Amino acid sequence: MPESVLLQFKDLGVSAVLAFAAMGSALGSGIAGMAAVGAWKKAFAQNRAAAFIIVAFVGAPLTQTIYGMIVMNRMAELAVKGTYLWGLGVLCGIAIGLSALMQGKAAAVACDAMGETGKGFGNYIVVLGIIETVALFVMAFVMGLLGKL
Repeated sequence: MPESVLLQFKDLGVSAVLAFAAMGSALGSGIAGMAAVGAWKKAFAQNRAAAFIIVAFVGAPLTQTIYGMIVMNRMAELAVKGTYLWGLGVLCGIAIGLSALMQGKAAAVACDAMGETGKGFGNYIVVLGIIETVALFVMAFVMGLLGKL
């Protein structure tokens, strides 16, 4: 296989980590956003005030994109030196993205519960934080590994 073909893929790992993390964030925040709109619609239909605080649930999955970007930047430094790490970028990005997706699903339920009862915000945020911890662990462990290269 000619070297030029392989060089076309040199940014695969670097771009994959951000792309998969961002896809998870988009899906997660989209799912939570739909639930927020539903909770607000229900409140408006019942002539009640709609809880704006549930916007926090919708935005929760967005932080995983930042984690993907942090890993991407470190991987880009290594790629300049010829260390491409395609598999690491793909798998790390998928793991971070899945955390965002599942966080968005939990956030959707939190939107519904908060919209219905107006109570439990702190409890719901704790659950979202625990799910986010998976992405933080992935980022931290991968950054530790990348620091050794």
